[in-house]
Amino acid sequence: MSQFNLRVYGFIVNDNHELLLSDEYEFDTFFTKFPGGGVEFGEGILDALKRELKEELQVEIQSNEFVFFNDFYQESQFHENRQITCFYYLVQCDTISHLGNEKYLIPFYEAQEKQRWVKINNIKSEDLSFSIDQKALEALKRKIA
Repeated sequence: MSQFNLRVYGFIVNDNHELLLSDEYEFDTFFTKFPGGGVEFGEGILDALKRELKEELQVEIQSNEFVFFNDFYQESQFHENRQITCFYYLVQCDTISHLGNEKYLIPFYEAQEKQRWVKINNIKSEDLSFSIDQKALEALKRKIA
């Protein structure tokens, strides 16, 4: 491994017990994950989460609670020789009513990012594209059960 990549993601849950998922197309690949992204050099984990959710969703985090991180080796699926470590937080945001309202067909095959709400109890591990996200979903379900 020649590089490390830190990533941070937010679990956003609405009043209908739905979780916000992010469908994205990048690197010639369609995938479903949680909102969030990479930690930039010189940035703390929570600062990165705040920045990512502001950039992607135009929301401000009001509170956060740590849920999960991968304490095991994981190589990036997109970049050879990169080890990734992901942090997941349950977050409350200032307003989420504008999120996930656009209807769209999945998968899509052009560079973009869209969000949708899915009932937490209806989400299966295989609905998520990355194994780390699948493990994080299990941790979230245990936490809020």
